[in-house]
Amino acid sequence: MLKRLFIRTLQTFFIILIVLILIIAGVTVWYFNRPLPATIENQQIFSGVTYSRIVDDSVPLIIHRIAIDLSNPDIRFFTTPADDIAGFDYAARTTSEFLEEFDLQVAINGDFFDPWHSYSPFDYYPHSGDGVNARGLTISEGIIAAEGYAPDASSTLYITADNQVSFTFPDARVGTAISGNVMVVENGVYAITERNAFLDNRHPRTAIALDETGETLFLFVVDGRQPNYSEGATMSEFAEIIINNGGYMALNLDGGGSTSLVRAGENGNPVLLNSAIHTRIPFRERPIANHFGIYVQQ
Repeated sequence: MLKRLFIRTLQTFFIILIVLILIIAGVTVWYFNRPLPATIENQQIFSGVTYSRIVDDSVPLIIHRIAIDLSNPDIRFFTTPADDIAGFDYAARTTSEFLEEFDLQVAINGDFFDPWHSYSPFDYYPHSGDGVNARGLTISEGIIAAEGYAPDASSTLYITADNQVSFTFPDARVGTAISGNVMVVENGVYAITERNAFLDNRHPRTAIALDETGETLFLFVVDGRQPNYSEGATMSEFAEIIINNGGYMALNLDGGGSTSLVRAGENGNPVLLNSAIHTRIPFRERPIANHFGIYVQQ
Protein backbone atom coordinates (compact mmCIF):
# COMPACT_ATOMS: atom_id res chain seq x y z
CA MET A 1 0.00 0.00 0.00
CA LEU A 2 2.76 2.42 0.95
CA LYS A 3 4.72 1.41 -2.13
CA ARG A 4 1.74 2.19 -4.41
CA LEU A 5 1.21 5.53 -2.68
CA PHE A 6 4.88 6.36 -3.14
CA ILE A 7 4.78 5.45 -6.83
CA ARG A 8 1.63 7.55 -7.39
CA THR A 9 3.17 10.49 -5.56
CA LEU A 10 6.32 10.16 -7.65
CA GLN A 11 4.28 9.98 -10.85
CA THR A 12 2.30 13.07 -9.86
CA PHE A 13 5.53 14.91 -9.07
CA PHE A 14 7.03 14.08 -12.47
CA ILE A 15 3.82 15.08 -14.28
CA ILE A 16 3.81 18.45 -12.49
CA LEU A 17 7.53 18.87 -13.23
CA ILE A 18 7.03 18.13 -16.95
CA VAL A 19 4.10 20.56 -17.13
CA LEU A 20 6.18 23.29 -15.46
CA ILE A 21 9.09 22.65 -17.84
CA LEU A 22 6.75 22.88 -20.84
CA ILE A 23 5.24 26.13 -19.53
CA ILE A 24 8.67 27.66 -18.90
CA ALA A 25 9.89 26.52 -22.33
CA GLY A 26 6.78 27.94 -24.01
CA VAL A 27 7.10 31.30 -22.24
CA THR A 28 10.82 31.45 -23.10
CA VAL A 29 10.16 30.75 -26.78
CA TRP A 30 7.40 33.39 -26.83
CA TYR A 31 9.55 35.94 -24.96
CA PHE A 32 12.42 35.73 -27.46
CA ASN A 33 10.28 35.26 -30.59
CA ARG A 34 7.32 37.60 -30.20
CA PRO A 35 5.88 38.73 -33.54
CA LEU A 36 6.31 42.41 -34.28
CA PRO A 37 3.09 44.45 -34.46
CA ALA A 38 1.92 46.24 -37.58
CA THR A 39 2.83 49.85 -38.33
CA ILE A 40 0.04 52.39 -37.69
CA GLU A 41 0.10 55.84 -39.31
CA ASN A 42 -1.82 58.78 -37.83
CA GLN A 43 -4.83 56.85 -36.63
CA GLN A 44 -7.36 59.22 -35.05
CA ILE A 45 -8.28 57.74 -31.69
CA PHE A 46 -10.08 60.80 -30.28
CA SER A 47 -11.01 64.24 -31.54
CA GLY A 48 -7.73 66.09 -32.14
CA VAL A 49 -5.64 63.07 -31.03
CA THR A 50 -3.83 60.70 -33.41
CA TYR A 51 -1.76 57.61 -32.70
CA SER A 52 1.16 56.25 -34.73
CA ARG A 53 3.19 53.09 -34.17
CA ILE A 54 6.52 52.94 -35.97
CA VAL A 55 8.18 49.53 -36.28
CA ASP A 56 11.89 49.34 -37.15
CA ASP A 57 12.65 45.65 -37.63
CA SER A 58 16.36 46.28 -38.23
CA VAL A 59 17.07 46.94 -34.52
CA PRO A 60 14.30 45.91 -33.69
CA LEU A 61 12.57 48.96 -32.20
CA ILE A 62 8.95 49.89 -31.59
CA ILE A 63 8.06 53.58 -31.28
CA HIS A 64 4.72 55.03 -30.22
CA ARG A 65 3.67 58.62 -30.93
CA ILE A 66 0.58 60.52 -29.79
CA ALA A 67 -0.03 63.85 -31.59
CA ILE A 68 -2.39 66.34 -29.93
CA ASP A 69 -3.88 69.34 -31.71
CA LEU A 70 -3.57 72.17 -29.18
CA SER A 71 -6.14 74.28 -31.01
CA ASN A 72 -8.85 71.68 -30.41
CA PRO A 73 -11.31 73.11 -27.83
CA ASP A 74 -12.35 69.60 -26.74
CA ILE A 75 -8.91 68.88 -25.24
CA ARG A 76 -7.56 69.68 -21.81
CA PHE A 77 -4.68 68.31 -19.77
CA PHE A 78 -4.29 66.78 -16.34
CA THR A 79 -1.56 65.56 -14.03
CA THR A 80 -1.80 63.44 -10.90
CA PRO A 81 -3.10 65.49 -7.96
CA ALA A 82 -1.45 65.27 -4.55
CA ASP A 83 -2.58 62.45 -2.27
CA ASP A 84 -3.25 62.62 1.45
CA ILE A 85 -0.53 60.17 2.46
CA ALA A 86 1.73 61.03 5.40
CA GLY A 87 5.21 62.17 4.38
CA PHE A 88 4.77 61.61 0.65
CA ASP A 89 3.45 63.52 -2.36
CA TYR A 90 1.61 60.61 -3.92
CA ALA A 91 0.18 57.16 -3.45
CA ALA A 92 1.68 55.16 -6.34
CA ARG A 93 -0.53 54.11 -9.26
CA THR A 94 0.05 52.45 -12.60
CA THR A 95 -0.71 54.58 -15.64
CA SER A 96 -3.78 52.43 -16.33
CA GLU A 97 -5.04 53.02 -12.78
CA PHE A 98 -4.49 56.77 -13.24
CA LEU A 99 -6.40 56.85 -16.52
CA GLU A 100 -9.30 54.85 -15.15
CA GLU A 101 -9.53 56.71 -11.82
CA PHE A 102 -9.74 60.14 -13.44
CA ASP A 103 -11.75 59.15 -16.56
CA LEU A 104 -9.02 60.23 -18.99
CA GLN A 105 -8.70 59.34 -22.66
CA VAL A 106 -4.88 59.08 -22.92
CA ALA A 107 -2.12 58.90 -20.28
CA ILE A 108 1.63 58.36 -19.99
CA ASN A 109 4.02 57.94 -17.10
CA GLY A 110 5.42 61.13 -15.61
CA ASP A 111 8.39 62.29 -13.54
CA PHE A 112 11.20 60.37 -11.85
CA PHE A 113 10.44 59.45 -8.23
CA ASP A 114 11.68 57.98 -4.96
CA PRO A 115 11.76 55.69 -3.06
CA TRP A 116 12.09 52.93 -5.59
CA HIS A 117 13.71 49.50 -6.01
CA SER A 118 13.21 46.44 -8.20
CA TYR A 119 15.04 43.29 -7.11
CA SER A 120 12.69 40.64 -8.53
CA PRO A 121 9.14 40.22 -9.88
CA PHE A 122 8.04 39.88 -6.26
CA ASP A 123 10.42 42.20 -4.44
CA TYR A 124 9.88 45.76 -5.66
CA TYR A 125 8.72 49.15 -4.39
CA PRO A 126 6.34 50.86 -4.71
CA HIS A 127 3.24 48.77 -5.04
CA SER A 128 -0.02 50.56 -5.83
CA GLY A 129 -0.95 52.71 -2.83
CA ASP A 130 2.59 52.99 -1.42
CA GLY A 131 3.95 56.49 -0.73
CA VAL A 132 6.35 58.14 -3.19
CA ASN A 133 7.78 61.59 -3.95
CA ALA A 134 8.27 63.21 -7.37
CA ARG A 135 11.58 64.69 -8.48
CA GLY A 136 10.32 68.01 -9.87
CA LEU A 137 7.43 70.45 -9.92
CA THR A 138 3.97 69.13 -10.72
CA ILE A 139 0.84 71.27 -11.05
CA SER A 140 -2.61 69.73 -11.34
CA GLU A 141 -5.63 71.90 -12.18
CA GLY A 142 -3.77 75.04 -11.09
CA ILE A 143 -2.70 73.57 -7.74
CA ILE A 144 0.87 72.54 -6.87
CA ALA A 145 0.77 68.79 -6.32
CA ALA A 146 4.53 68.44 -5.72
CA GLU A 147 7.37 70.93 -5.48
CA GLY A 148 9.85 68.08 -5.97
CA TYR A 149 12.78 66.67 -4.06
CA ALA A 150 15.29 67.76 -6.76
CA PRO A 151 13.67 70.76 -8.46
CA ASP A 152 17.00 72.39 -9.36
CA ALA A 153 17.91 69.30 -11.41
CA SER A 154 14.59 69.19 -13.28
CA SER A 155 13.06 70.65 -16.41
CA THR A 156 9.35 71.39 -16.61
CA LEU A 157 6.59 71.65 -19.20
CA TYR A 158 3.89 74.25 -18.47
CA ILE A 159 0.38 74.41 -19.94
CA THR A 160 -1.97 77.37 -19.45
CA ALA A 161 -5.75 77.20 -19.26
CA ASP A 162 -6.03 77.94 -23.00
CA ASN A 163 -3.54 75.15 -23.89
CA GLN A 164 -0.50 77.34 -24.51
CA VAL A 165 2.51 75.07 -23.97
CA SER A 166 6.05 76.13 -23.06
CA PHE A 167 9.18 74.87 -21.35
CA THR A 168 9.69 78.20 -19.57
CA PHE A 169 7.37 79.65 -16.95
CA PRO A 170 4.63 81.60 -18.80
CA ASP A 171 3.09 84.97 -17.92
CA ALA A 172 -0.41 83.44 -17.85
CA ARG A 173 -1.67 81.26 -15.01
CA VAL A 174 -0.42 77.69 -15.21
CA GLY A 175 -3.09 75.01 -15.09
CA THR A 176 -0.89 71.95 -15.68
CA ALA A 177 2.82 71.21 -15.24
CA ILE A 178 4.93 68.06 -15.38
CA SER A 179 8.69 67.72 -14.91
CA GLY A 180 11.46 65.46 -16.13
CA ASN A 181 15.19 65.27 -15.67
CA VAL A 182 16.52 66.91 -18.85
CA MET A 183 15.60 68.58 -22.14
CA VAL A 184 16.56 65.98 -24.72
CA VAL A 185 15.80 68.19 -27.77
CA GLU A 186 16.08 71.97 -27.94
CA ASN A 187 15.38 74.00 -31.09
CA GLY A 188 15.35 70.87 -33.22
CA VAL A 189 18.73 69.44 -32.14
CA TYR A 190 19.99 66.96 -29.56
CA ALA A 191 20.57 69.00 -26.40
CA ILE A 192 22.73 66.69 -24.23
CA THR A 193 26.52 66.82 -24.39
CA GLU A 194 27.55 64.51 -21.53
CA ARG A 195 28.05 60.72 -21.75
CA ASN A 196 27.07 58.03 -19.26
CA ALA A 197 25.42 54.60 -19.14
CA PHE A 198 21.92 56.04 -18.68
CA LEU A 199 22.31 58.02 -21.90
CA ASP A 200 24.40 55.62 -23.99
CA ASN A 201 22.70 52.27 -23.30
CA ARG A 202 19.44 51.16 -24.87
CA HIS A 203 16.41 51.57 -22.59
CA PRO A 204 12.66 52.13 -22.80
CA ARG A 205 12.10 55.90 -23.04
CA THR A 206 9.29 58.43 -22.57
CA ALA A 207 9.23 62.09 -23.62
CA ILE A 208 6.79 64.94 -24.10
CA ALA A 209 7.51 67.28 -27.02
CA LEU A 210 6.29 70.37 -28.84
CA ASP A 211 6.52 71.05 -32.57
CA GLU A 212 8.22 74.19 -33.97
CA THR A 213 4.93 76.05 -34.43
CA GLY A 214 3.73 75.36 -30.88
CA GLU A 215 0.48 73.99 -32.29
CA THR A 216 1.04 70.27 -31.70
CA LEU A 217 2.02 68.45 -28.52
CA PHE A 218 3.59 65.00 -28.87
CA LEU A 219 3.94 62.07 -26.49
CA PHE A 220 6.76 59.69 -27.45
CA VAL A 221 7.28 56.21 -26.03
CA VAL A 222 9.92 53.66 -27.06
CA ASP A 223 9.62 50.04 -25.93
CA GLY A 224 12.80 48.38 -24.71
CA ARG A 225 14.53 45.58 -22.76
CA GLN A 226 12.66 43.01 -24.89
CA PRO A 227 15.09 40.98 -27.03
CA ASN A 228 14.07 40.41 -30.66
CA TYR A 229 10.98 42.58 -30.10
CA SER A 230 12.17 46.06 -29.10
CA GLU A 231 15.67 46.68 -27.78
CA GLY A 232 15.14 50.29 -26.65
CA ALA A 233 16.99 53.45 -27.67
CA THR A 234 20.01 55.40 -26.51
CA MET A 235 19.23 58.99 -25.60
CA SER A 236 20.77 60.33 -28.81
CA GLU A 237 18.74 57.82 -30.83
CA PHE A 238 15.65 58.87 -28.92
CA ALA A 239 16.34 62.50 -29.79
CA GLU A 240 16.67 61.57 -33.47
CA ILE A 241 13.33 59.72 -33.31
CA ILE A 242 11.66 62.77 -31.77
CA ILE A 243 13.15 65.21 -34.29
CA ASN A 244 12.30 63.00 -37.29
CA ASN A 245 8.71 62.75 -36.10
CA GLY A 246 7.95 66.42 -35.56
CA GLY A 247 9.45 67.28 -32.16
CA TYR A 248 11.30 70.61 -31.87
CA MET A 249 11.51 70.85 -28.07
CA ALA A 250 11.33 67.69 -25.92
CA LEU A 251 11.49 66.86 -22.23
CA ASN A 252 12.71 63.44 -21.08
CA LEU A 253 10.37 61.84 -18.55
CA ASP A 254 10.95 58.73 -16.45
CA GLY A 255 11.70 55.65 -18.57
CA GLY A 256 12.81 52.07 -18.12
CA GLY A 257 10.22 49.94 -16.35
CA SER A 258 8.09 53.05 -15.77
CA THR A 259 7.49 53.62 -19.49
CA SER A 260 3.79 53.21 -20.28
CA LEU A 261 1.23 54.61 -22.72
CA VAL A 262 -2.46 53.96 -22.17
CA ARG A 263 -5.67 54.98 -23.92
CA ALA A 264 -9.31 54.57 -22.97
CA GLY A 265 -11.07 51.77 -24.78
CA GLU A 266 -14.71 50.86 -24.82
CA ASN A 267 -16.55 51.90 -21.67
CA GLY A 268 -13.46 53.83 -20.59
CA ASN A 269 -11.47 50.70 -19.77
CA PRO A 270 -7.68 51.23 -20.05
CA VAL A 271 -5.91 49.77 -23.07
CA LEU A 272 -2.11 49.54 -22.90
CA LEU A 273 -0.69 50.71 -26.25
CA ASN A 274 2.96 49.90 -25.58
CA SER A 275 4.69 46.86 -24.13
CA ALA A 276 5.50 48.03 -20.59
CA ILE A 277 8.31 46.04 -18.96
CA HIS A 278 8.14 46.42 -15.16
CA THR A 279 10.37 43.76 -13.49
CA ARG A 280 11.29 42.51 -17.00
CA ILE A 281 7.77 41.14 -17.57
CA PRO A 282 6.16 42.31 -20.84
CA PHE A 283 2.89 44.24 -20.48
CA ARG A 284 3.36 44.63 -16.71
CA GLU A 285 3.02 48.26 -15.60
CA ARG A 286 4.99 49.80 -12.76
CA PRO A 287 3.17 51.75 -10.03
CA ILE A 288 4.70 55.25 -10.21
CA ALA A 289 4.34 58.67 -8.61
CA ASN A 290 2.72 60.93 -11.18
CA HIS A 291 1.38 60.89 -14.70
CA PHE A 292 0.34 63.13 -17.59
CA GLY A 293 -3.14 62.73 -19.01
CA ILE A 294 -5.47 64.05 -21.68
CA TYR A 295 -9.19 64.69 -21.42
CA VAL A 296 -11.06 64.74 -24.71
CA GLN A 297 -14.70 65.75 -24.50
CA GLN A 298 -16.68 62.93 -26.11
